[in-house]
Amino acid sequence: MNDLAPIFLIAGGIVLLFLFLYYVPIVMWFSALVSGVRISLVQLVLMRVRKVPPGVIVRALIIAHKADLRSIKRDELEAHFLAGGHIESVVHALVSAAKANMDLSFQMASAIDLAGRDVFEAVQMSVNPKVIDTPPVTAVAKDGIQLIAKARVTVRASIRQLVGGAGEETVLARVGEGIVSSIGSSKSHKEVLENPDSISRVVLEKGLDAGTAFEILSIDIADIDIGKNIGAGLQMDQAEADKNIAQAKAEERRAMAVALEQEMKAKAQEARAKVIEAEAEVPKALAEAFRSGNLGVMDYVKYKNIEADTAMRESISKPPTKPHPKKESDK
Repeated sequence: MNDLAPIFLIAGGIVLLFLFLYYVPIVMWFSALVSGVRISLVQLVLMRVRKVPPGVIVRALIIAHKADLRSIKRDELEAHFLAGGHIESVVHALVSAAKANMDLSFQMASAIDLAGRDVFEAVQMSVNPKVIDTPPVTAVAKDGIQLIAKARVTVRASIRQLVGGAGEETVLARVGEGIVSSIGSSKSHKEVLENPDSISRVVLEKGLDAGTAFEILSIDIADIDIGKNIGAGLQMDQAEADKNIAQAKAEERRAMAVALEQEMKAKAQEARAKVIEAEAEVPKALAEAFRSGNLGVMDYVKYKNIEADTAMRESISKPPTKPHPKKESDK
């Protein structure tokens, strides 16, 4: 045990040295000192206690000092980190904005960062505009011809509107709406093909970048393709619908005519049945007249003569029927 005591002492001393250097970052303090950043060793120790990484704060202060950004304070950096912000992105954005002579304060940059936007990318986009390709936009001119247009939108980030401003999706949606409105108001698709820049003028006049985080610099029509003849298709569909309606109405009239014919046949059969029934009552009436003595034999003979005379008159009034030609086999 006595032989292991020095080893335990050395190991304990090394652990204590690491803990001391961790909570008292002398190397980090010396690095800030030689870089011209004045920060006390006590503040670095307190950062450890507040769960703030001193290395991030010291590097941000050194970058700001070298870029001559004296307005950035240590307390602001710590508060922004504790709020969930990205210190490196904010400092890099401030340096880029200062080099580009842009008016960007630490409060504005931190607000943009906490809003969930990449403030460094926004500053770069403000200096170097970004080109956004719109998806194919389909619209129909007044002559019924479908056109498929693609546009390229050049936008620049608006630093003042990044907080609360709409994103790229809103810009693309508004540009697509403007293209559809411009093509739809054209009398002919040939006008659009001859002057595609008219679409850009109409869309830019609408002020589509209002309320967005971007400023639209230009809208260029990259390609226009001719699609289907929507007008002709609609006319064909309408004609087919009219034909189906006419057929349905004709079928309805035919069904009504058939029903009327069946009704007339039923009435005729009913009348014929009544006549037959009445004729069947005649012999009974004659027999009853004979039994009662109201009808004599001579009266009955006169009745039969009148009936035969009526039948003869009916046969004479009918047109004569032509005899059928005899076949060779009948000769």
